Amino acid sequence: MTSRSLLRLALAGAVTSGAVFLATLPADASKAPPRTVPVRLLALNDFHGHLEPPTGSSGRMVDEHGHTVDAGGAAYIAAHMKSLADQNTIAVAQGDLIGATPLISAAYHDEPSIEFMDKLGLKVAAVGNHEFDEGYAELRRIMDGGCHPVDGCSPAGEWKGAQFDYVGANVLFKNPNEKTDALAALGAKQTEVKELLADWGVPALPPVSVKWMNGVPIGFIGLVTQTTPSIVTTEGIKDLKFADEVKAANIASKILKLVGVKAQVVLVHEGDQVNTGQSPDACSAIPGAGNRIATQVDPEIDMVLSGHSHQAYLCKVKDPAGNDRVYSQGGSFGRVITQVDMNVDLRTRDIERASVVADNHVVTRTVAPDPEISAFVQTWKDRVAPVANKAVGTITTDITNAPAPSGETPLGNLIADAQLAATKTGGNAQIALMNPGGVRAPLTYASSPANEGDGVVTYGEAFTTQPFNNLMQVVTLTGAQLKTVLEQQFTGGPNNQSFTKILQPSANFTYTYRRSAAWGSKVSDMKIDGVPVTDTQTIRVAANNFLVGGGDAFLAFRDGTDLWSGPLDIDAFVDYLGANNPAAPPATNRITMID
Repeated sequence: MTSRSLLRLALAGAVTSGAVFLATLPADASKAPPRTVPVRLLALNDFHGHLEPPTGSSGRMVDEHGHTVDAGGAAYIAAHMKSLADQNTIAVAQGDLIGATPLISAAYHDEPSIEFMDKLGLKVAAVGNHEFDEGYAELRRIMDGGCHPVDGCSPAGEWKGAQFDYVGANVLFKNPNEKTDALAALGAKQTEVKELLADWGVPALPPVSVKWMNGVPIGFIGLVTQTTPSIVTTEGIKDLKFADEVKAANIASKILKLVGVKAQVVLVHEGDQVNTGQSPDACSAIPGAGNRIATQVDPEIDMVLSGHSHQAYLCKVKDPAGNDRVYSQGGSFGRVITQVDMNVDLRTRDIERASVVADNHVVTRTVAPDPEISAFVQTWKDRVAPVANKAVGTITTDITNAPAPSGETPLGNLIADAQLAATKTGGNAQIALMNPGGVRAPLTYASSPANEGDGVVTYGEAFTTQPFNNLMQVVTLTGAQLKTVLEQQFTGGPNNQSFTKILQPSANFTYTYRRSAAWGSKVSDMKIDGVPVTDTQTIRVAANNFLVGGGDAFLAFRDGTDLWSGPLDIDAFVDYLGANNPAAPPATNRITMID
């Protein structure tokens, strides 16, 4: 798709809405229409393809009464959505609907998850960082339709494309040469919009979407975390840049205002951490990246619905003009639906802030599942079952991804051991390091609903644990370079690490870190097979291609030489489970932490 057509697509909703206003003014003012009309938003975030009810801690949620309950699953989401929706409802989402998904969705490039969102009646969604897991071109295919260029059509036939709008105001093309040609396509009537974009760039995605409800337009601004380049594989987004969220939101807000859209909602894939164990309706968010956006975007923006941090909270924050606005998030994996009710003034076409009421509803499994969606999910389960239900190994007990004080997790260590075993031959790997964000779910001892038996690990369960299909690679680092990689685990360094990310080490690699030491001096006493590592020695280090490419701000990996590529990470994991049967949780004693 050309930059000219992309920019037309990006502005079509707003410009068209501007043209519609004149045609929809009341013909007979004497009828005295009501002063306001109601609008309801129902929002999801970070679904991650969990069509089946998620298991373990990923499938539980603290409810409004402080009780931990089972939650999530597409058929239950649909049932709750139907009970909450009325004729005034617009369904929206805050990103990561796809990517890092279980096999039932991932095996078909997440087409089943997008089709489910269409069945829910979703109207607009911000892109999340995981929407870019397979690259920008694949995201465009998901949006626009067509069969996968390598794997072809799914069993459902040719993909028709998402029926909702994906938006991302801060996702821009890098190439400045595209700007002049694309802006010229707007024509003279959009001069003010052209001027705004001339100092901004060429949108790679529609920045806004305008939806009409009860005779008023509601403008939705999509944003994704500007850290996206550090948390997805570089090759797929090499032509894109991810701008500051606040600046992008403010430009998008001005574009909406230019065409008369005053009721404005930000859908942002960025959020904050919380004080744990609280009600999903509590304002438990600890101010961070999400709060910065929620408090700094233009006062014209009426509310900020967030995602990314997988937490549930409902807050009211002050905008730059000192007025209250809602700032919320709805957990993850379809366990919470955020409901926002508001009144929109028919004269000003703006949201009455005082009327805004928000509520986070836990998607409990105590209601009857939606029969249509149950049948839909079962169809995809049946299609993937021969692969998903194949036993690949056994475990002696639960192997969790819950971190020890050092940051190690039993499951992360097990995966690192698997990756070392898979890369010794051919890659001559000496140690392996696994990024913690790539370990998505625990391995549970209890049998799944597929009845494979207690302790049996299926391919589907292994894939849910490690769903990215990254390539295993090996590079040569010096001891000094390896120390730099480990220093980059911690905040305070030059790569703007947003929070500490402890790499999971293979069993033969140990070291110590001091929490109170300055960045660059935290790591010491590195040993391989009990032998101290020197600064000058060379070490063959195995990691997935995401890390080797500098993902998660581990830029020192890019200094590695003699690159070797091996199997997919999921294949390495499955092979290891088969060869080490049964597998027990590894001890978390490879890293020593001192104050």
